[in-house]
Amino acid sequence: MGNPIPTSSPAAVVISIALMLFLGFAMTRLTKLVKLPNVTAYILAGILIGPCCLNLVPQEIIGGMDFLPDVALSFIAFSTGEFFRFSALKKNGAKVVVITILEACAASVFVFVVTFFLLGLSLPFSVVLAALAAATAPASTMMTIRQTGARGEFVDTLLQVVALDDIVGLVAYSIAVSVALAVRDGSAVNIVSILQPIGVNIGVLLLGGVFGLVMKWLLSKRSTDNRLIIAVALLFAFCGVCALLGISPLLGCMSMSMIYINLTGDEKLFKQLNYFSPPILLMFFVRSGLSFRIDLLFGPAGTLGGVSLLLIGVIYFVIRILGKYTGAFAGCAIVKKPKPVRNYLGLALIPQAGVAIGLAALGARTLGGEMGNALYTIILLSSVLYELIGPGCAKLSLYLSKSYATLEDVAPVEEVAETGETKTAVQLLIERIRKIQEEIPPPKSYDEENEQAFLDAAEEQQQALRNYRNPNMRRRRFF
Repeated sequence: MGNPIPTSSPAAVVISIALMLFLGFAMTRLTKLVKLPNVTAYILAGILIGPCCLNLVPQEIIGGMDFLPDVALSFIAFSTGEFFRFSALKKNGAKVVVITILEACAASVFVFVVTFFLLGLSLPFSVVLAALAAATAPASTMMTIRQTGARGEFVDTLLQVVALDDIVGLVAYSIAVSVALAVRDGSAVNIVSILQPIGVNIGVLLLGGVFGLVMKWLLSKRSTDNRLIIAVALLFAFCGVCALLGISPLLGCMSMSMIYINLTGDEKLFKQLNYFSPPILLMFFVRSGLSFRIDLLFGPAGTLGGVSLLLIGVIYFVIRILGKYTGAFAGCAIVKKPKPVRNYLGLALIPQAGVAIGLAALGARTLGGEMGNALYTIILLSSVLYELIGPGCAKLSLYLSKSYATLEDVAPVEEVAETGETKTAVQLLIERIRKIQEEIPPPKSYDEENEQAFLDAAEEQQQALRNYRNPNMRRRRFF
């Protein structure tokens, strides 16, 4: 199908963005019918309107959106940093670090051994793909926890592991890319080439901490009317600095939010950002679908080192799951976690989407050519598969570990009637439902909390504007 949008005018950019937003949303209406996550809908929408199908978005515009992975990673990383509470980390910090390192590294080692030694793929490709295997998608797991109201040691351990997991993944990715580029360019791989990216990431962490201090200072002097503006400006500024230096903003944004949340305890800002960021994340995932080379999976050119990309993707999908489960099991056994945590933690670490796709986009841009396209295609394919089974596995792990209350725990009732007769299962169910309706108010959903925080900020901004227009209430403020 020909491209109906002219590429020579600014209208093409605006119409393409509108098309991405609308069709990304429309696709979620269909995927909800089969209970698929929104990320899958966005990627599918991008594939549908991309060059492989309808070709509705000009290639020039797709190429001009290279900044989206950096911006999306910044928002994802900042929201993850909210869970780095020093008080929680002090409780089980060392144990969580051991579990995280083992489950992340086990997944990477498993993938590297299979791709490099068994499939015979090149070292640069194998080492970068293995590093991406360490990353986990926190969004699906956290949403499942909120929906079930799960709590307890299993949930605490899971949240801390998921939060730390991406740090290990990013450090592994940085080292892997440095090694891959050195091997590809014929340079020697030595201790300097390995330690250099580690030092760079330490510097990014420190710089992010400085931005976190600046954020605290600026927001402490403001009413909530402009807090969102300042926070987004700082995120974009940090993202821009990292882009100039050619490094990922992920670790720094985590550090920024970690410093901010521990110094202020301000959860409302995160809710406002979480309500603001969905259009940006939607465009990022739709753009990922636009760049998805489905022809590489089924076409004659869809091979790497003589091995089908479809086969590599399926093997990666399976081996990473085995690595995650094995590493989590071993880590929990070493630190003597209870059996429910040891046996089922690995099930909750299966999802992989946002961070992995963002890093894959950066990796594809760095490696370039056939290798970069293959890397991006495999990660997108496997991410869709992980999102299909990930939330279900996470919920199963919460159930098996007894981390959320059953109906009997929430609404206990007498099982024997006053007449001495044992009540039937239907009677017990009806009584429990009535008791829940009477005693437990319906909780606000996570989305409602984010929306309310966002609307509160908007209302305060309107009130500030009215006060400014009133000479009797106008105040001079530099910041």
